[in-house]
Amino acid sequence: MTTPGHNPHPGYRDPNAPDTLYATKPPWDIDRPQPAFAALAAAGALRGRVLDLGCGTGEHALLAAGLGLDATGIDQSAQALGTAREKAAERGLQATFVRHNALELGTLGEDFDTVLDCGLFHLFDGEDRVALVDGLTTIVRPGGRYFLLGFSDRQPGTWGPHRLTRAEIESAFPADDWHLNSLEPATLDINPSPTAVAAWLAVFTRS
Repeated sequence: MTTPGHNPHPGYRDPNAPDTLYATKPPWDIDRPQPAFAALAAAGALRGRVLDLGCGTGEHALLAAGLGLDATGIDQSAQALGTAREKAAERGLQATFVRHNALELGTLGEDFDTVLDCGLFHLFDGEDRVALVDGLTTIVRPGGRYFLLGFSDRQPGTWGPHRLTRAEIESAFPADDWHLNSLEPATLDINPSPTAVAAWLAVFTRS
């Protein structure tokens, strides 16, 4: 996590920015799926073509691949994507990892039934947030679902990324395009383990 006002993913704005995010192990890289997403997988909530948005070292794309699903992960860190590919090879799993800007999802030229977002949405506000949601609207198939796990305003203190409120999440997705299925308190596991911080888990369905 980072200090308030600092964007820990500068590469999303400049694809030529130095790839330094994974020079040391970042707090969100926990070498396993987040418990909230693991529970979704166990419940059969992941289906069809799956996109791991801001995938880092690929744990959630590999979670989907382990279920036999067609899984793709995108991130701006070439170093993280290289680690994700190594994990896939070591585990004997098939997943696609692509360096791509999350604010330009429409240029992927693909569509998906499930999108998993662990800790990305809360990095953006203003026009960037609008661009992210517009891109999601473009790539998620009708009836497809977007699962958002983001930092919550219930977390005490001021360190770390922006704390999302319920109202911010609800208002970001146009009602004509998205249906909010649920918005519940959850946790995000971070390093040093075991440390859990307050989060929101939102589930949206594309209309």
